[in-house]
Amino acid sequence: MKKVVLIGASGFVGTALLKEILNRGITVTAIVRNPEKITIKSDLLSVVKADVSSAETVTLLCKGFDEVISAYNPGWTNPKIYEDTLNVYSAILEGVKKAGVKRLLCVGGAGSLFCAPNLRVMDSGVIPEAYLPAVKGLAEFYLKILMNEKNLDWIFFSPAGTITPGQRTGKFRLGKDDLIVDKDGNSNISVEDYAMAMIDELENPKHHHERFTIGY
Repeated sequence: MKKVVLIGASGFVGTALLKEILNRGITVTAIVRNPEKITIKSDLLSVVKADVSSAETVTLLCKGFDEVISAYNPGWTNPKIYEDTLNVYSAILEGVKKAGVKRLLCVGGAGSLFCAPNLRVMDSGVIPEAYLPAVKGLAEFYLKILMNEKNLDWIFFSPAGTITPGQRTGKFRLGKDDLIVDKDGNSNISVEDYAMAMIDELENPKHHHERFTIGY
């Protein structure tokens, strides 16, 4: 049985991932800034309060585990969201490597996906200005740091353009570097289906050293 660490388990995507993990009977350690936000109770769940901005801390927390899922988000109201997204994700990557963990699964963003030839979503003008610092921070981590990581087995799983609460349908499409849209040009996924696809990948790895994406 795999032993899994979930960083950012109390956030929007992290909560959905935690529910999906526990529903499949997987033992998980949830690492969060605010443990009181974790209201789920399970014998399979351990909750640890920690700051993951230090690679050394991440190493200590992740030693002995098989895989790490990171749903880290520094908070949308954080004035340093660009810097913190880039720096903390880099610390998580370094810490996971030093801990000897086999695999890192990152909750990615849609901003670095292509929505037209040679045009990324974050450069298309469709993302509100207020969200761009976070989007660009995560995109830069993927494009400049994660894509150059050759030793650790990693994935960067980008959601559709819009990810919202909904239903766990299991009826979705997976792609690689291009934004998935429906017949009307809309790009959507429920957070429940995103979580389902991520934990499918955890249990049955099909992607290695690459990004992939999801949509209806």
